[in-house]
Amino acid sequence: MDQDRKHHDGEGILPDALALVSEALSRLRFGAIQLTVHDGRVMQIDVTERKRLND
Repeated sequence: MDQDRKHHDGEGILPDALALVSEALSRLRFGAIQLTVHDGRVMQIDVTERKRLND
């Protein structure tokens, strides 16, 4: 139970994941951020960036 609460109360890995997502959002102009979750924990963050070319 403490393990589950740890991830939902903002302790442990969740702040790390949120910091990485926030960093990716600040750099990303066009693209997508995908979170992979296993057993209620963020395990992987994939960032796909799109480059827009002017005509």
